[in-house]
Amino acid sequence: MKLQSKKIDAFTIIITIIMVLICFATIYPIWYTIVLSFNDAADAQLGGIYWWPREFSLESYSTVLTDDSILSSFIMSLIRTVVGTVTHVFFTAMTAYAFSKKKLIGRNFFLAIGTFTMFFNGGLIPFYLLLKNINLLNTFLVFIIPTMFNFFHLIIFTSFFKGVPESLEESAMIDGAHELRTFVQIILPLSMPVIATIALFQGVWHWNDFFWGIIFVNDEVLQPIATFLYRMIAESSSSQMKMNMPGGFTATAVNSQSIKLATMVIATAPIVFVYPFMQKYFVKGIMIGSVKG
Repeated sequence: MKLQSKKIDAFTIIITIIMVLICFATIYPIWYTIVLSFNDAADAQLGGIYWWPREFSLESYSTVLTDDSILSSFIMSLIRTVVGTVTHVFFTAMTAYAFSKKKLIGRNFFLAIGTFTMFFNGGLIPFYLLLKNINLLNTFLVFIIPTMFNFFHLIIFTSFFKGVPESLEESAMIDGAHELRTFVQIILPLSMPVIATIALFQGVWHWNDFFWGIIFVNDEVLQPIATFLYRMIAESSSSQMKMNMPGGFTATAVNSQSIKLATMVIATAPIVFVYPFMQKYFVKGIMIGSVKG
């Protein structure tokens, strides 16, 4: 028994060391980015900064937060994330609620078509032409309407709705509630775990997505913060990075590197702050369908 206990302890120690190394490798790059963003830009170019800012400075953040182009991109990402997530969750949940009913005409047929689209699609060019023909290009709605529905999320919602007792819906019907009222006032309040899960998935995607802002939007007013950051990084790789920096920065106390780091931290902060508050619901929602009974 003692020998077995020692083996278990040794295994636990090894696993703990491995996990600590993995956590360090994951967290340190984020910490390093934060440290450099709070360090004086000129001093940071000298190198040798690893754990703490050598010359603490808020000049990079001051420049970023006072630049109209960055603030506009940040606000656009915030509006896009909120509106896109709310509409996606409601529309997908409403569709999934219908698909959870066996009495729905053509249910299996539409499920088969939806499953097919999870593995095969028409490609980027047909999708671009479709958005062009319905006049969604270079508009705010290009971020919202095409992303209102996701079939994989529908499957998650449908699995949850199938577990809701039918007696609740029958009671609501007897009291005179119609389908929409039953869905909004009874089903949705019971679905907070799965709603939080899908909202987190979709919200993170909306906030981090830069591709749609590059392909489908030309207006700088509609440019999300992720697209702004992508273009900043791409343009700063040229030899004339200061001349080509988005927003026309001219401050001498900062450089393109410090601006990029500060923008990265600001762009990442909202997701980092929101996730802990949704983690409880996220864990519950991610387990939907994995345990029966």
